[in-house]
Amino acid sequence: MQQTARDTVDALIAKDTWTAENCEELRRTAMQMGDAPNRLRAILGQLESQTDEVKGVAALRIGMVRYLLCRFGAALEALGQATDNKERHYYQALCYKQLNQVDAASQEFERAGDRGWDPDEIWRQLLELQIIAGQIDEAAKALGKQAAKMGESAEYYYLRGRIDELAGRAEQAAEAYTKAHELNGEHEGALFRLAYLYDLHGDEEQAVELYQQCISRPPIHANALLNLAVLHEDAGRYEQAIRCLRSVLATNPTHARARLFLKDAQASTTMYYDEDQAKRIAKRNAVLDIPVTDFELSVRARNCLKKMNIRTLGDLVRTTEPELLSYKNFGETSLKEIKDMLAAKGLRLGQELEETGDYGNLLEMTAPEPVAASVENEGVLATPIDRVEFSVRARRALESLRIRTLGDLAAKSEAELMTCRNFGQTSLNEVRQRLAEYGLELREPTA
Repeated sequence: MQQTARDTVDALIAKDTWTAENCEELRRTAMQMGDAPNRLRAILGQLESQTDEVKGVAALRIGMVRYLLCRFGAALEALGQATDNKERHYYQALCYKQLNQVDAASQEFERAGDRGWDPDEIWRQLLELQIIAGQIDEAAKALGKQAAKMGESAEYYYLRGRIDELAGRAEQAAEAYTKAHELNGEHEGALFRLAYLYDLHGDEEQAVELYQQCISRPPIHANALLNLAVLHEDAGRYEQAIRCLRSVLATNPTHARARLFLKDAQASTTMYYDEDQAKRIAKRNAVLDIPVTDFELSVRARNCLKKMNIRTLGDLVRTTEPELLSYKNFGETSLKEIKDMLAAKGLRLGQELEETGDYGNLLEMTAPEPVAASVENEGVLATPIDRVEFSVRARRALESLRIRTLGDLAAKSEAELMTCRNFGQTSLNEVRQRLAEYGLELREPTA
């Protein structure tokens, strides 16, 4: 089997002409040989080593194989020197599409059509570009006019799903992608979009299964590997996450997100559970979660705290004296009550906001050692969570998820945070607001 496949590859490489059918045959042969990405990388290396000058048919062949390896920029460089035919322009259009350069992709698809590419395929590609560009109403009307002609086809349901997804109708989109996948199990677009929707809405088991199907056949896009790596890491499957990320870097060694995620995944393999530290954190949180209503306070002080939405001792250590005194009817007498109450627990007003970022005596017993930022992770992403103002409930959730820095937090998705006990919509909104203050946002699966 392997020898037959190897002979097929050699025959394809030796051809004087090159077509889309040849590229498809090469793709399927690489899949039959197993570990298709590595096979294609080896084939590309052979092609490039045999070519003194990348132009004509050689450039077309190299450009197509680079496309299969998702090296879209490098593919465009080669294709720009290729024979001027329908294959060249069609694959240039595919590369531009993957790079989200809609206008350039549209022009190349039209040129491919002018040179004889299947007009129905060109129409479908142009319609999808229209959807990507956000022209949803126009695309929906155009698809409706062609519905009878397209019939019960995978392409129809895939385009229907794309329209529904961008219109915010996630459930209908998932149904359409599922139907497209049932009609054509190898439809790359439907497979990835369906996996992405499951991932986005927290159905990780289904997402993993579909992402694994995505990466079993070229072109294997980096986004599928990245999203799958994150899901593996969240489930504690660190070695599988590392393999996915190394696959991305084998194709694109400078991929910034893959390098960052790989570093995190590798660090996770050496992490250990510190039981003593966990106990200290639990003790600290238990104190900070004590409601102020558990203490004997005057009616005036109690009412002022209630109106200021200060519910716990944790809320108080994030509040300063001037903030309390600026509130109407809150005077020195009420302030003394509050300070005495906190002092009884070894706390004081404004501790969390102080430069040291700790809670005084209590945290001297409980706080973990500060995380030192290396040269590689200096900046906003390396900012310790302890230096960011969060409510006690949100902070406890972040600690339970082992989130230490803003970079750790920005790498989490909404679905991942919402799975944490006692982490609700209020905490989610708080996290989003804090991240926005630093110009960051929660991770979404890469579309």
